[in-house]
Amino acid sequence: MEAKIQAFIDSVKVRNGNEPEFIQAVTEVAETVIPFIENNPKYNNAMLLERMVEPERMIMFRVPWLDDKGDVQVNRGFRIEMNSAIGPYKGGLRFHPSVNLGILKFLAFEQVFKNSLTTLPMGGGKGGSDFNPKGKSDNEVMRFCQSFMSELFRHIGPNTDVPAGDIGVGGREIGFMFGQYKRLRNEFTGVLTGKGAAWGGSLIRPEATGYGNVYFAEQMLKTKGESFDGKTVVISGSGNVAQYACEKATELGAKVLTLSDSSGYIYDPAGIDAEKLAFVMELKNVKRGRIKAYADHFGCEFHEGARPWSVACDIALPCATQNE
Repeated sequence: MEAKIQAFIDSVKVRNGNEPEFIQAVTEVAETVIPFIENNPKYNNAMLLERMVEPERMIMFRVPWLDDKGDVQVNRGFRIEMNSAIGPYKGGLRFHPSVNLGILKFLAFEQVFKNSLTTLPMGGGKGGSDFNPKGKSDNEVMRFCQSFMSELFRHIGPNTDVPAGDIGVGGREIGFMFGQYKRLRNEFTGVLTGKGAAWGGSLIRPEATGYGNVYFAEQMLKTKGESFDGKTVVISGSGNVAQYACEKATELGAKVLTLSDSSGYIYDPAGIDAEKLAFVMELKNVKRGRIKAYADHFGCEFHEGARPWSVACDIALPCATQNE
């Protein structure tokens, strides 16, 4: 069995040798799935995993846009349409300088399994760009999003591929992209999830991922006769997922000690209560500021360039990025 698993992983490495994140994801799945396939003869010789590790379609395109100085900038756009066996491709769009083909294939591959576990008829996909929204004006982000969608629109649709948000893509970016899609297709269709509630979005959508993280942890704690009440919690990130994970953990009686962004993390031993979380939401969602401003405002510690995992706690909730 070990030899079969290794042989499969080696074959994947030959074809995707410069994509360590993708190889990692495939390895984790192969170690579980290959023994299952071997124990169920009806799946033998069907090349199931070999088919699943190859995206049905990979789209890569140029995204030119004008900055506020009138200079042309060029980024690279991607959409990995990984698998549509049970429904339209579904998965987020990420805008971050680290975005490349390997990371998006890793995320799209995992998205296939995540979506299938919901029992909803959704396939898996992922996309984005190496564009960095940090430090950009609203007009620059709008021009980028419109240029990005001017190519992506021909590859997506409500019955084909339904993108969502991810790192760097929140309600503002989804709004700009949906407006451009609507203009180009001359139709108002549910092709992007994560839209504002006032123009077709879903209630509880902003809270869903962060709440889900805490609900899952809560159920795991219940198997041990434990709960969040009275526990200390360390959270990474300070975006949508981290904000609502903090909110729900606090509602359940926990004390949240940290939040972070790419510049470092804050440590507040008094806990991040509802009033402090409202400050974070204003800072991140409206002002687009850095988490250090929290430390300056509330007089707590800021650890530059570090992650919060060295802080002693009862529960750790990763809410920033993959492989934390």
